[in-house]
Amino acid sequence: MDIEEINKKVEQVDGLGGMTVNERLYESGLMEIYDNAMKNDKELAKSILQALKVDNPSITEILK
Repeated sequence: MDIEEINKKVEQVDGLGGMTVNERLYESGLMEIYDNAMKNDKELAKSILQALKVDNPSITEILK
């Protein structure tokens, strides 16, 4: 999945700001892709979190 496809999924979700990271992943349908990326492709995982508007300090902590 490329960043364009990720962004399309994210655009379909209303109210991202009031959701936890897990809720954002679930509502966008990116949970499974993200889980695989965390194991195999941290840059993709980072891109997903950025698309979901997770703040940079949180991204840094999550990707440790």
